[in-house]
Amino acid sequence: MYFKHKAFGKLFNVFTKNPIDNNLVSFIIDSNESFRGNLEYIKREFEDRGDFEFNYYYKDKLSIASLKKLATSRYVFLNDNFFPLAFMKFNDTSTVIQLWHAPGAFKKFGGSVENASMLKLISDNTDYLITTSKCIEDYYSEAFQIDRSKIKALGLPRADYYFKNHDIRELRDNFNKKYGLDSDKKIILYAPTFRENEVYNNVFNYLDINEFNENLSDDYVLVLRLHPKIKKFYSSQIGVDGDYIDCSDYQNEQELLLISDILITDYSSIMIEFGLLNKPIIFFAYDLDNYLSSERGFYLDYKKDLPGPIVYSTDELVHAIKEGIDTSKLNSFIKTQVDEVNGDSSKRIVDFVLNKGEKNG
Repeated sequence: MYFKHKAFGKLFNVFTKNPIDNNLVSFIIDSNESFRGNLEYIKREFEDRGDFEFNYYYKDKLSIASLKKLATSRYVFLNDNFFPLAFMKFNDTSTVIQLWHAPGAFKKFGGSVENASMLKLISDNTDYLITTSKCIEDYYSEAFQIDRSKIKALGLPRADYYFKNHDIRELRDNFNKKYGLDSDKKIILYAPTFRENEVYNNVFNYLDINEFNENLSDDYVLVLRLHPKIKKFYSSQIGVDGDYIDCSDYQNEQELLLISDILITDYSSIMIEFGLLNKPIIFFAYDLDNYLSSERGFYLDYKKDLPGPIVYSTDELVHAIKEGIDTSKLNSFIKTQVDEVNGDSSKRIVDFVLNKGEKNG
């Protein structure tokens, strides 16, 4: 794999001798477009600024034409890891910006948990890393093995979505029609994350859906949003009437967050995005002891710092919902993860790169 990345870098470097096109913006993305959100918001912001040309380079497809454009782009954005970048020497005029797809700092990742030699090479060829808060810059410096001078706390572009003028009633009505759902019921969105220890990935071994519905189905419906890697670990219990709605393949995750009333999660950074909406969060950590001892760990104190109750069983989960969820820590928690909560992240980032690193204002 190392040889493959190095060979790609050498091929790419052949084309960096060509002149830079100052109006060309490239986005590095994979074919399933799983992390496209940030890039789309940046693209729209550039479109509002002038006559720019855009190039999508699909990292799992070798296109010489697209590679040439990538090598001659004035601005290059990526949203997740791209290991060949360790060997790609961009023209000094190009600016390479890592947006990263996750907000805040929750689970440890990258150089915080694994060998960081390749990450250091990648960061040497990255001009800027965008984060959501100055409070988390040390964590990101460690995770990416990048100098803090390259880290800019400008926000998460796709979070701008939550500050647009959405007709939430219409979104909810459309959802009701799609799934035959009673409009009077509140939506509880359950979004568990993937575990490396496979035994804990079948969430229905730990969430008793019958007990949940016996206690809560008069007022609530459970909507399930599984991590893509979890699907093979559980058998779908088909049924919208009284069981749950499986929205794992629902196209717009952010729309689900908007129409949901409560979020249940565990170790997923989705809770930071949901927290921007100032709505209650429950942490269903049925395997916490194993996760703390065997998985990658956290940048915060899981038992003390979270902005919602931690529960370990269906009984505790039901009780927390019935009693009402304390959101008093939510605002202060979000302030440690996101500096500016105003829907202008894309604008700040594009302002920054167009002004050659000098932030407006």
